[in-house]
Amino acid sequence: MPPSARSKTAATASSGGVQSLERAFDLLERMADAGGEVGLSELSMSSGLPLPTIHRLMRTLVACGYVRQQPNRRYSLGPRLIRLGESASRLLGTWARPFLARLVEESGETANMALLDGDEVVYVAQVPSRHSMRMFTEVGRRVLPHSTGVGKALLAHVSDAEVRALLARTGMPAATEKTITTPDAFLSALQAVRGAGYAVDHDEQEIGVRCLAVPVPNAPTAAAISISGPAGRVTDVATETIVPLLKEVANDLSAALANTGTA
Repeated sequence: MPPSARSKTAATASSGGVQSLERAFDLLERMADAGGEVGLSELSMSSGLPLPTIHRLMRTLVACGYVRQQPNRRYSLGPRLIRLGESASRLLGTWARPFLARLVEESGETANMALLDGDEVVYVAQVPSRHSMRMFTEVGRRVLPHSTGVGKALLAHVSDAEVRALLARTGMPAATEKTITTPDAFLSALQAVRGAGYAVDHDEQEIGVRCLAVPVPNAPTAAAISISGPAGRVTDVATETIVPLLKEVANDLSAALANTGTA
């Protein structure tokens, strides 16, 4: 057994957890990391668990509907996980609301939280600005990542090859005349995000609107928070104050999400 597997086993034992349950969830996460479909030998190599143990766990997961066996005898994530994921996304938005409220209180602008769901960005929480002129992005709205600040924040640390593959699947339709519509230009924008530590959408999704976004570190799924408002208020001067606030709130939200896993 590799050191990582031994350390997990020791941690489970010391916490009073159930080893087989931890292993089953670890296999599901490894399947997700591999793109959703794997063979038993691949799981054995990556996890360090023996094939009989993996086979037994997978049989249980198949019986519960969380994994399905394909005709080629490989295993894929099952449909029952969709329901869990949708419920968890809603709950994640609920947990985020107090942090978004703080952003609104201190910046005066509308705050959003978004997740990367497949090839799309989905907004899971929002707290609106108190200004009469404000931005509304309804919870549940889906957009393509290339035209949004949150999309850039979510993809900034994804490999160039994966980003190109995503853009090839979605296309890069122009929401406005300022929308980035070529993969090379978008990859350059992601490089700028990595350098600056935050993403900007200026007139790319909607003319007259400026959005600033940062990823939520170590979130259970790729997540970003943002501030959006009229370009006349979300100026370069305002950005100097808003970006540190966004980063601070993202770190606080990350810590809060980590603490929800303690019992």
